[in-house]
Amino acid sequence: MNYAFQTKHQENIAKAYGSALSISTKKSIEICNSIRGKPVQKAKNFLEAVIKKEKAVPIKRFGRDTAHKKEIGAGKFPIVAADQILKLIQSAESNAQNKGLDVKKLVIEHINANKASQPWHYGRKRRSRMKRTHIQIVLKEDKKW
Repeated sequence: MNYAFQTKHQENIAKAYGSALSISTKKSIEICNSIRGKPVQKAKNFLEAVIKKEKAVPIKRFGRDTAHKKEIGAGKFPIVAADQILKLIQSAESNAQNKGLDVKKLVIEHINANKASQPWHYGRKRRSRMKRTHIQIVLKEDKKW
């Protein structure tokens, strides 16, 4: 698997890859931009709050006709995308635990969402495509936490 993140030090990182997830690429990009660089526990709490509709994801890039939310400006509650990304973060965290890294010191070093193939929906109505997204996550053990 070719990751967009390259490093020589493979001993203190853990990876996870979600291939062809059935979520919106635009919403995934906004979620990835909001949790990149955060500690894993903070990111997991944020995504759980998004799923419960307690916190909104700030929409900065794909924000056309988006309503404003408290304290952040334009924002949405992408529940399905947040749930899939949360599962992927938990998978990367378990990979780190299996590798022997300290789970409390993990930081999201790299998270990336890319557009996947878009097959047709089945049926007589021909002009609708499926939404698919590839997501890469790299967690790094940070010494300062």
